[in-house]
Amino acid sequence: MSDIEARIAALRIVPVIKLDRIDDALPLAGALVKGGLPVAEITFRTDAAEESIRRVAKEHPDMLVGAGTVATVDQAKRAVDAGAAFIVSAGFSHKVVAHCVDNKLPVYPGVCTPSELMWLLEYDLGVAKFFPAEAYGGLKTIKALAAPFPKMRFMPTGGISEKNVLDYLAFGKIIACGGSWMVKDALIAEGKFDGIEKLVRQAVELVKS
Repeated sequence: MSDIEARIAALRIVPVIKLDRIDDALPLAGALVKGGLPVAEITFRTDAAEESIRRVAKEHPDMLVGAGTVATVDQAKRAVDAGAAFIVSAGFSHKVVAHCVDNKLPVYPGVCTPSELMWLLEYDLGVAKFFPAEAYGGLKTIKALAAPFPKMRFMPTGGISEKNVLDYLAFGKIIACGGSWMVKDALIAEGKFDGIEKLVRQAVELVKS
């Protein structure tokens, strides 16, 4: 297990964040750190992603910051230049994965089928993002996929909340879960970072219970 994977596994939850305003990046990062969850997957769904990663990586050097929804090699390069420590994709791009592997950059491609898991093995990758988790059968499907791929581990994302996260984490093949219930878009838009800090702290306490 790499250092990045070990840190993710120790935290057990990876907040998946969509930022529309760059100025929200640092207050949000502060809420995560204060709440006890110094990790973030900032998604490339908006134009604010790259600069948000840059600011968080600079101001919170001890925080584990990754780039999510990375769909192209160009985005991967920009994310790393901004300070991203790992790359996450919603699906499997051979070009993105090859680039990351060649540059020794941790990458977690999105998969939901056995064929895609076999692609991970071709690149000697041991952790897959299972996405969208609940829509594709959730924990039941992950257990079915894990059987023929005993060395593969999973980081499910999509539809995971405080209501089902412990069920997922109880399965030994899951290193962590991605989720956004503690970093809700509405709270970010309204600047309610104290509320986010409270939800983060609750999430941390939940997964440690």
